[in-house]
Amino acid sequence: MIKFCVRLVQRWLPEPFIFAILLTFVAALIAMPVCHQTSIEVVEHWGGGVWNLLAFAMQMALVLVCGSALAAAPAVKRSISALARVPKTPAGAIALVTVVSALACWLNWGFGLIVGVIFAKEMARQLQGIDYRLLIASAYSGFVVWHAGLSGSIPLTMATPGEALVKATNGALTAPVPVGQTILDPHNLVMVLLVIVGITLANTLMHPKQGAVTVDPALLEEDAITHHSSLITKPTPAQRMEQSPVLSWLIGLLLVAYLVLKLGFRGGQLDLGTVIMIFLALGLLLHGTPVAYVRAFGKAATGAAGIILQFPFYAGIMGIITGVGASGIGLGNVLADACIRISNPTTYPLLTFLCAAILNMFVPSGGGHWAIQAPIMFTAGADLGVDPGLTGTAIAWGDAWTNLIQPFWALPALAIAKLSAKDIMGYCLIDLLITGAIICGGLLVWAL
Repeated sequence: MIKFCVRLVQRWLPEPFIFAILLTFVAALIAMPVCHQTSIEVVEHWGGGVWNLLAFAMQMALVLVCGSALAAAPAVKRSISALARVPKTPAGAIALVTVVSALACWLNWGFGLIVGVIFAKEMARQLQGIDYRLLIASAYSGFVVWHAGLSGSIPLTMATPGEALVKATNGALTAPVPVGQTILDPHNLVMVLLVIVGITLANTLMHPKQGAVTVDPALLEEDAITHHSSLITKPTPAQRMEQSPVLSWLIGLLLVAYLVLKLGFRGGQLDLGTVIMIFLALGLLLHGTPVAYVRAFGKAATGAAGIILQFPFYAGIMGIITGVGASGIGLGNVLADACIRISNPTTYPLLTFLCAAILNMFVPSGGGHWAIQAPIMFTAGADLGVDPGLTGTAIAWGDAWTNLIQPFWALPALAIAKLSAKDIMGYCLIDLLITGAIICGGLLVWAL
């Protein structure tokens, strides 16, 4: 089964950008007959949607880059190196990488995604005989719990009061839904725990007894971040400012002060902007000098190249899916309505999850899912008497689940690991099947 999945993916999965192009035409070809839209309408929907997620794309890129820059801080790297010396066997290394990555992704998806793969590379340096492809796949597999965690965009959006929440849900939500009913609900926490246990066992058992594909030493080489301060005998005033820890601490502490005021005294929410600010502050403080952070940030930004390139195309796909032509029918509405027609209060969360999982292949974005599903699914859920926290959590899990085989979010990890998507997605396909069974069962139990 494992060999079949690996060979299947290696043969048929194209480069992620090609995948995005193919999905664009698939969405267009479905929308025309199903929604009775003309080719001109589809093109207009696509073009009109390309730039609709620029603000969200910037947030996603900053979460990723700030998380990566923080992971490159000397103190964080020393901690990762020390932890990498703990396991003594390949199976133990696979298990530890999976757990660390999953827990870190639950805390913050950008930080966890980067820390996981950096930890995996350090493990490969220190322990011989590990299958490198499976090791990186294990690091990425922890990403499946991100949207059920503290940086999940849909639960955090639901917890944010304001007119935007009412408008996005067509009036179904007139008051915010606290994270105690979504992220921190006991049902969700149990699902997270079971998913982490499931992928840890699966990844460990997938490691071959013999014939492991070990790492090419060239893939483990790192480009050192040099400051050149030791070569400067007579620093200029500008160079003194660049190397001054005082400036980093001043701006870092200013960020911390604002965060304390917002979260501790003003009742602010842990939204995406707040998460970015937290990691920006920690990165500035831990790197010590402004120039050190600038160079770490610049190096980390290369990992976001795939996201920056592909996000407009996925926004265009979202335009096709949400676009309504003269027929008055939108593709997203068709899929959501099909889910609603065959639902009852017990099966509705499960079908909402599956609907989100399908949409995620075309729109791998929590913000995109919110735009497409929130106006329909919360209204239908309210009519069926389904708790809105459960509806939102089902959408969030669906968005995260198929990331295991949607290579979009693997791009930063693959850039660090110096591998291609087809190297890891075969193993992730096994994890997809296992986690799917756990999540489906968990949602059914929650709905009872």
